[in-house]
Amino acid sequence: MSLLFAACVALRRLAYRYGWLHSERLPVPVVVVGNITVGGAGKTPLVIHLAQALRHGGRHPGIVSRGYAGNADEIVAVTEDSDPAQVGDEPILLARRAGCPVFVGRNRAAAARVMLAAHPDINLILADDGLQHYRLARDCEIAVFDRRGVMNGWQLPAGPLREPVSRLASIDAIVLNETGVLRPRPAGSTLGVPTFGHPAFLMHLTGDQFQRLDDPTITCTAAELAGKRLHAVAGIGDPVRFFEHIAALSLIFSEHAFADHHAYRPDELKFDGDAILTTEKDAVKLRQLALSLPVWVLPVTATTHPDLAAFVLEKINGRPLA
Repeated sequence: MSLLFAACVALRRLAYRYGWLHSERLPVPVVVVGNITVGGAGKTPLVIHLAQALRHGGRHPGIVSRGYAGNADEIVAVTEDSDPAQVGDEPILLARRAGCPVFVGRNRAAAARVMLAAHPDINLILADDGLQHYRLARDCEIAVFDRRGVMNGWQLPAGPLREPVSRLASIDAIVLNETGVLRPRPAGSTLGVPTFGHPAFLMHLTGDQFQRLDDPTITCTAAELAGKRLHAVAGIGDPVRFFEHIAALSLIFSEHAFADHHAYRPDELKFDGDAILTTEKDAVKLRQLALSLPVWVLPVTATTHPDLAAFVLEKINGRPLA
């Protein structure tokens, strides 16, 4: 089945390469942030970081997303109060943190055109998780990995890959979320992430102040939560990454890992204790639930080394402003 999937992926890519299927070119530069693996690797905080940094660099970005796990068939403008069941959880988080317009749609090229019509000042598009959406032509491709790398190196369903590792040869940059091994060329084991000579950037997520779910203006430090009976809840690509983050803040807690994009039910979060700790992404869905324990959300901020936003601006510098 994996070999059959790989053959279909290869045929589809060839169809776009030779013009049997057509990519749509937008009047503004397009930067795609994605990966070749399923599951979250840190794309959302990276898109937020890029949107904020590019604004400081003089651009006016907009974000388009598929809206994974949302049921919207039409193109939708996302707001902080959108329904995650309609638009997905990550686009709402992007709308809250990125400081720029966010639109979702199955056809991201069409979604981008609607967004440009509604916001004519936008002069750069960030495509969240759009590496395989070839219908949208792009000027810069960024692949994000976490410490899991390419894992067993097989494509779906035998492994986690949406495309073969060789796909990385055609991207512009690789971002590694905190830990892992970047190799200058593919060789030996497939557990590492080959760079194929492309620039490699390290991303680090920081955050040590919690916000109350029901009132984000109420904050507390890890020290104020110490000694309480805590439950850590995470439904992200790698929940262990969240658990390790809050453990590094010297907190003791019970771990509750759920699948990525999990749709929570109140009965799943009936714990004996004093508080629930969770991620910003999970908070989008927990806001809709009546829970017995107070919920504290940990916002995180991404930084990159070297400066990824400067690299992107240099890459697209030849494209004119809208």
